Amino acid sequence: MSGPQIQPARRIALDVIMAVREQDAYANLLLPVRLERAKLSEADAGFATELTYGTLRLSGYYDRVIELAAGRSVDKIDPAILDVLRLAAHQLLSLRVASHAAVDEAVSLAKTVGSNSATGFVNGVLRTITRTEPAVWRERVLGSAKSDDERLSLEFSHPQWVIRAFRQSLTAEGREDELLELLAADNVPPRVSLVALPGQSTVNELNAYPSVFSPVGAALDGGDPAKLDAVRHGSARVQDEGSQIAALALSRSQPVIPGEKWLDLCAGPGGKAALLAAEARVSGATLIANELVPARAELVRKALAVFSPAPEVWEQDGTTIGESHPAEFDRILLDAPCTGLGALRRRPEARWRKKPKDVADLADLQLRLLESAIVALKPGGVLAYVTCSPHLGETKVIVQSAIRRSGVVEKLDSQEIIAGFTRERLDLPAAQHAQLWPHRHGTDAMFIQLLRKASL
Repeated sequence: MSGPQIQPARRIALDVIMAVREQDAYANLLLPVRLERAKLSEADAGFATELTYGTLRLSGYYDRVIELAAGRSVDKIDPAILDVLRLAAHQLLSLRVASHAAVDEAVSLAKTVGSNSATGFVNGVLRTITRTEPAVWRERVLGSAKSDDERLSLEFSHPQWVIRAFRQSLTAEGREDELLELLAADNVPPRVSLVALPGQSTVNELNAYPSVFSPVGAALDGGDPAKLDAVRHGSARVQDEGSQIAALALSRSQPVIPGEKWLDLCAGPGGKAALLAAEARVSGATLIANELVPARAELVRKALAVFSPAPEVWEQDGTTIGESHPAEFDRILLDAPCTGLGALRRRPEARWRKKPKDVADLADLQLRLLESAIVALKPGGVLAYVTCSPHLGETKVIVQSAIRRSGVVEKLDSQEIIAGFTRERLDLPAAQHAQLWPHRHGTDAMFIQLLRKASL
């Protein structure tokens, strides 16, 4: 007797969601591989993508719906069955999917990952959900909150500690009234953003809209960017506009003197390294990319393979590179390992993985890397400290600590430097750093602070 027939899009979505939970897989890396292997139609691939990202993104909200419908905490539900319920809840509450199709296929999926009794449970919970309109569920969910932050957490499907961190960062800018806009923007899939590597391709060749800010960026409304010749050949890449601005802030911070030596200290997976390498090649500088993790170093080599000869890739400990290469580099990019809270639009599962303790653990590493980079920087050289997180503990606090402890670097006016190359001026409150935001700029929430080392 054959097993239940399940639509491939739903099967792939569940497999990816389970891999994210069980193996700490990254949905944005695993899903494209599964879609390519399955050879789905464009419509089915789009459905699988929405199912996967939508379910991961809003799972906090769906968990409360499931708890209310099941009469039990989600902690008491088998994790694989909970994945099935979340996937079905997304279809029933956020998509225009026929109720019978969502429920029947969820029951079939439950048979493949759980016991016979679990399928009856899934059927009962989902039938309960279908008997109430989505708008009424929303009222019930928000009405169950015991505090304002819990209400925001449920409504926008963000952990409460992340909401508090975002509020603190916006308040520091005098823009705390933008919190709801930010949380809403995190739940909207971003447009595909491309970078045309200078000297390798041009924005005009990409058949896309020029980016609002980046002079080398473009945006697609939809479709598979891998079908573009320039992307296939490596002369253009998928890259968030905020990442482009971060790399260009360093390369265009001051005129390049031919022969300059640049370093991308934490280069994996290689997107910013490719843009810096292109900028360096055009202007007569040399880039070295460093990445400690071997698998990520291979990704960097792949990203840089478009250049001939390709830039050198080291696999050294960034926290000691100052000791081994003191005062060697004219420009250094430190795109520091961080919580990634600024990229929740494209990596929705990250909001559930990170914990407040991660900020403290990463802050220690960030400071050691920054201090090492300062030692490796030549007198008069420029360093860009960048994170894909707006958390104050990963941004301004780290910079201030490094300035105080080193005594040899000062802040540059990062906003004025960025204004010198962007197509349009960014809406930024007065400061020497630049904090980009999804809701305000349509980019990941990149933090950029340029520093100059004192001349001898």
